[in-house]
Amino acid sequence: MPSLDQLEMTLLPGARELLAVHARELPQRDDLCGAFCGALALRAAGIGERDGVPVDQDEVALAAGSVVAGARAAGVLPHGEPGRRDYRLALPSIDDPDLSGTTAAGLLDAIVRLGAGAVVAIPYTGPWTASTLGGLFDLGCACERPVTLVANFATRHLWGGHASVEELLAYLFDGALDGPPPDWDVGHFACVVARVHGPAGNLYAVADTYPALGDGGVHMQPQERLAKALERRDMPAGGMIVVVSSEDAAAVRAGAAALGLSESLWDNGTATGETPP
Repeated sequence: MPSLDQLEMTLLPGARELLAVHARELPQRDDLCGAFCGALALRAAGIGERDGVPVDQDEVALAAGSVVAGARAAGVLPHGEPGRRDYRLALPSIDDPDLSGTTAAGLLDAIVRLGAGAVVAIPYTGPWTASTLGGLFDLGCACERPVTLVANFATRHLWGGHASVEELLAYLFDGALDGPPPDWDVGHFACVVARVHGPAGNLYAVADTYPALGDGGVHMQPQERLAKALERRDMPAGGMIVVVSSEDAAAVRAGAAALGLSESLWDNGTATGETPP
């Protein structure tokens, strides 16, 4: 444990590999935040292709039954992001942009299918507190093989991605929760990859899906804000999908049960298209 004037940073196993792929693949294509994160999790686990086809966000989206809006609605992207609609594959479309995206169930199924037995995807719906979030992160850190935490949260409860050094240190050393306002207000998928522990609290590093969010798509979130964002009490439900090797899955499940986390899927309010056989 760090002393009162020290900080301690911990990366999840496989985080460096995930961040390298993340930097190359940014930004997500429109409506594919969940599929983007699923591809990162698979690539971090060493699964780069399936039957000679690259495991990218389009491939995950197709397997997950993701649906894309026929046209981009105004105000749905972070400030400064133009959007991206250069889809590699033809994906199902929907008229209502409020229903576009990827379901939690579809994403979990796609990760398991494309992982072909090498990885397990375990969904948790909470309850989310600083303690359960920290406990689940610790379980991931104890694994010997790559682990990815795919969070499905409400961005309205997060700090904005450009917190100053002064704000970050004030939180870590003094527990000050004052930070920049949220960058946008949507239900969203992103990956939690690291933690900075300080005398007064924990900051979690989030690998997001747009470079405008934080520094190259990576930003820091106080544990209290991230837990509240995962709870999503004021919008359709959210949670966390833990993508872990099949060898480490039993230990993660046992530890999460001891924390009181509920292993179950949630309805994030997204429609689903047909998935290929």
